[in-house]
Amino acid sequence: MVRLLFLFIVLGAGLFAGTQYAGQQGYVLISVAEHTIEMSVTTLVILVIAALAGLFALEYVVKKLIYASSSTWNWFSVRKMKRSRRYTNEAIIKLLEGDWKQAEKKVTRWANHHDMPLLCYLVASEAANGMGDRSKRDHYLELAAQQDNATLAVELTRAKQQISDGELQAAQSTLSALQQQYPDNTVLLNLLKQTYLQRKEWQALLDLLPKLVKTKHISQQEADALTTTAQQGLLESIASQQGSEGLISHWNGLSRKQQAEPQLVLAFIQQLIKRKADHEAFTLIKENLHKHRSAELYSLLAELNLADRHPAIVLLQEALQRDGNNAEAHSALGQLYLREQQWQLAQQHLETALSQRASISDYAYLADALEKQHLTKAAHEVTRKALTLLESA
Repeated sequence: MVRLLFLFIVLGAGLFAGTQYAGQQGYVLISVAEHTIEMSVTTLVILVIAALAGLFALEYVVKKLIYASSSTWNWFSVRKMKRSRRYTNEAIIKLLEGDWKQAEKKVTRWANHHDMPLLCYLVASEAANGMGDRSKRDHYLELAAQQDNATLAVELTRAKQQISDGELQAAQSTLSALQQQYPDNTVLLNLLKQTYLQRKEWQALLDLLPKLVKTKHISQQEADALTTTAQQGLLESIASQQGSEGLISHWNGLSRKQQAEPQLVLAFIQQLIKRKADHEAFTLIKENLHKHRSAELYSLLAELNLADRHPAIVLLQEALQRDGNNAEAHSALGQLYLREQQWQLAQQHLETALSQRASISDYAYLADALEKQHLTKAAHEVTRKALTLLESA
């Protein structure tokens, strides 16, 4: 538009000058080396205008050609990108269907033309991992890592694959390094939770749970359940490493709320029994039975290896006076009488327990009590019942 306006101005100026100097065309001489060119001023003006018009026309043609070439190139590029997207979508479907080979083939075919090659390489890595080809899996992850802003997606994918392959230590290292940059990423925190659970890293799990609740990744109820699981695991770990003294010291350091948790109390008592701290276990059972009557606690009484079983027997007798239908108390008392070689009393309490609920172990104890009294036929009948119960379990 500007160029056309310029040409009109030049033409207008030429027409004006032409009318003013009509009949006075002037004379122009151009000498270059041995060549000379002669023309009037009017002719020169016309040639200049024609030259400008030619230049403008040439510019227009060149621009049109460049634009056409660019449009053609863009058309091919867009076509390739659309095809790449289509293959990637199909590859994702194949990945979800478990067709790893087709997923890898489709997603890598046009990956170079995709507007987000990171996605292509991550899908290819997952497909290779599904086929169990770790070399290809890692190769695709390296290609993905070369893309812009790829760190989080690549490392999370790597950690997931390591967890699925059982490489828990490597997964934990990957996630721990990533956590420094992305401390509140929910996917990362969830993967850490899985890793800690599988590796039995109980203290690390306990430290992580408040953050999981804060980010609303898990509810408080789920956190409480995981806390109990972690504390149970921690009790077992400390007992195996530090013995009963270290176990008791750790227990004393817990909060009152945790010490009142029935599952933790049971776990603590079981670890005490395993570490031959039966006297401490009995004291704890006795204290907790005064607070709440638990079938599990009554069962644990029968597992104690006490030098003097009389206090435990008295405790169970008192419990049965309050509730004669306490099957676990009958069972525990029958087992203690069995150790005291009081066969008839043992038989009586074990039969009462079995009349209220079936138990393979109680059938075995009852058969033993009957054998000791030379009631062989009855003992065989009890054994058959135990076997029938075992087969139906």
